Amino acid sequence: MPSFDTVCEANLVKVKNGVENTVKEITTRFDFKGTSAKIEIKDKEITLIGDAEFQLDQIEDVLRNKLTKQEVDVRFLDRGDVQKMGGDKVKVVIKVRNGIESELAKKIQRLMKDSKLKVQAAIQEEKVRITGAKRDDLQAAMALIRKEITDIPLSFDNFRD
Repeated sequence: MPSFDTVCEANLVKVKNGVENTVKEITTRFDFKGTSAKIEIKDKEITLIGDAEFQLDQIEDVLRNKLTKQEVDVRFLDRGDVQKMGGDKVKVVIKVRNGIESELAKKIQRLMKDSKLKVQAAIQEEKVRITGAKRDDLQAAMALIRKEITDIPLSFDNFRD
């Protein structure tokens, strides 16, 4: 029975390259000289550190530009709140989304049931497996998911015939 998986996974190698390119630009830019501006990546969290919230916004703008050049969808980034550190420094943690949250998975499952397509959606940990009798039904399901869910970058893999 044909099936595919709906997933939400960023290419972490490209994300890491984007962060490294941002570090290079921050160290060479004139407006960041003599400041505590820096950026770090650990697992799936990017930490921006700066002297003021305005500086964090500038660093984030550079990061988004570098990630776009690396062909990483910036919708994967989930920005947290600005936190005060010791002294005058502030930081913000940006999480890289990986996996479909249960609320979104249920939304996809409900979308498949309401669509009248002859497919079934099953939630499996951080992905949604969609199975159907015909390849055409699965392609219609992909098109429907792309059309309806635009706030999170979903991709489809593990297509089996």
